[in-house]
Amino acid sequence: MGRRHRSAASGGRARGRRDHDRGRVRRNPAGTWAIAVVMLVCASFGGGAAFAYWQETRDGAVADRALPAADPSETPARNPLDASPSGTPGTGASASPRPSPSAPRPSASRDIAIPATGPGTFRTASADVPAAGQGSRVWRYKVLVEDGIDIGANQAAAEVAAILADDRGWTRGGSHSFRLVSSGPYDFVVKIAAPGTVDRVCGAAGLLTRGEVNCRVGEDVVVNLKRWVLGSPEFDGPIGDYRALIVNHEVGHRLGRGHEGCPGPGKPAPAMMQQIKGLQGCVANAWPYDRDGGYLGGPAVR
Repeated sequence: MGRRHRSAASGGRARGRRDHDRGRVRRNPAGTWAIAVVMLVCASFGGGAAFAYWQETRDGAVADRALPAADPSETPARNPLDASPSGTPGTGASASPRPSPSAPRPSASRDIAIPATGPGTFRTASADVPAAGQGSRVWRYKVLVEDGIDIGANQAAAEVAAILADDRGWTRGGSHSFRLVSSGPYDFVVKIAAPGTVDRVCGAAGLLTRGEVNCRVGEDVVVNLKRWVLGSPEFDGPIGDYRALIVNHEVGHRLGRGHEGCPGPGKPAPAMMQQIKGLQGCVANAWPYDRDGGYLGGPAVR
């Protein structure tokens, strides 16, 4: 069994050993679409959860802090709203991107055990929610939590759904929509797993996560429980904001985007930046777009 840790409360400081970001992210009035998504998620939850197992074959992999040789870059999918790699012309970028307060309160009010490893079997959130976003490409996804972890799959799914429905997320570019499903075909799976399980799955794809970070392997967006619960000691914001960065960064890889660098001192760090390695003068940021629809990007990292 792992040690027990208390995760940061909303508005408090997210703590952990290391991960993506530095700086503050301020809150902002809720978006009506995210509120609707959360209501639908909460209304649809109920009943038992299914079990799923790791799939060992993968077609691609990216880790937040993998060894250089084991972190193949991907060519970002381009669209008219993010054609500028600098994130400056026409983006309306703000130096203090604001997180959505409409997401359900993170599971941070109690101690959550962080076991060193887990069995590799999962329970699936029992929800089916209409697609969020106007994009013609609808990505169907599931949310799973590893057995033995003291986090409800339904609660985790509500948080993930609110993040993906936020108007600063990947729906804003006009190309993508996201639909939470509990069964049937899917395009990717968000899996919250113990550090040891993350290491096994990511390691099988040639990625070194060292029990500390997340990765994306094929259709699996693999979230390290340690980061989900503790956040990062370098992220001076609510744990819910940090979780938004985890989801946006790893789902961004699933959408075909590679890593990006800081566009300039004082500017928002791209969600696709490996902020765990340092902000290079940028301001910590969890979102791909700002409130005005400007893509908060940076130069491609090869």
